[in-house]
Amino acid sequence: MTAPRRRIPIEGYILLYFLAYLPNILVTAVLTRVPHPGLGRPLTGLETLPATLILNLALTYAFIWVSGWHRDAHGVRILGLRVPVPTRFTLLSGVGTACIIFTVPLSYTFEGVSIPFIQLLMRGDVLLIAPIIDLMFGRRVRWWSWAAIGIVGIALLTTLYSRGGFAMPPLAIVTVILYTLGYFIRLSVMTAVGKTGDPADVRRYFVEEKIFALPMSIVILAGLSAAGLGDQANELRFGFVDIWFDASLPWLIFIAVTLTIVSIFSVIILLDPRENAYCVPLERASSLVAGVVAALILAAGWGMRAPSGAELAGAGLLIAAIVLLSLAPRWQARRSAARAT
Repeated sequence: MTAPRRRIPIEGYILLYFLAYLPNILVTAVLTRVPHPGLGRPLTGLETLPATLILNLALTYAFIWVSGWHRDAHGVRILGLRVPVPTRFTLLSGVGTACIIFTVPLSYTFEGVSIPFIQLLMRGDVLLIAPIIDLMFGRRVRWWSWAAIGIVGIALLTTLYSRGGFAMPPLAIVTVILYTLGYFIRLSVMTAVGKTGDPADVRRYFVEEKIFALPMSIVILAGLSAAGLGDQANELRFGFVDIWFDASLPWLIFIAVTLTIVSIFSVIILLDPRENAYCVPLERASSLVAGVVAALILAAGWGMRAPSGAELAGAGLLIAAIVLLSLAPRWQARRSAARAT
């Protein structure tokens, strides 16, 4: 008789998420902030995003097929092949995910907006909606989840105060709004149909969400390019056509690979059966810490602006939130077990 396989604890996925996310941020920031040899200026987010998303789509589809995760999804037969299809719920979640997919890489590219600041702003908004969604669906929010949200909220407010407010480029503001809306939709659907604790449901959800969300995000970008709206349309055309012959392509492939890995670990974390107010702060804090560490590396290696004292203090608070969420449930379980004996 073989011993049952032990499941990786959620903290293990948090670490793997961080290790995949950190190099993704580093390479994205360097490509969009260090002058391109041929252009004499850095590539813009709109020039790198189309290829990144197309490569991410190809890699995700390959993973879905090779891993066998497609077998857990709903499907239809087309020419003898079983093709995964989303339900109306995972289709809606795919709409939210499409908003998230193309706003995250853009968030690293705005001139005059530091990576830790934009990450704190975007992740902070998601932290606010997490307990709201739990309460909407009648889920219990435990004290350590409220405490972690409070800690991350303090980190957000400290950084905002030190920066002097929300002043950002208009596209950055739109990016934050779309990102937050996307997560509200996604977390609502996850809470309604996805947080069952069954690994097969995690695989099903990932497949059904991604097979729609990734093509949709590319179609949105292609529509912006075809609309011919000034410089941004020209940048998107470069990203769809010229980038494939550019020396930066190997780095874009690397970004797409790490983005694919991050997306897998993210859905595993967010679909943990515990409340959103527990899972979301863990995932958000990990990504924020990755952003701060990336900013430190970029400052040391490429002379970019180092994180401020307030941003570093915020990172310390985020680490404290991760520790709290890791230890508090275990303390509670031990106390409950002691009372029962």
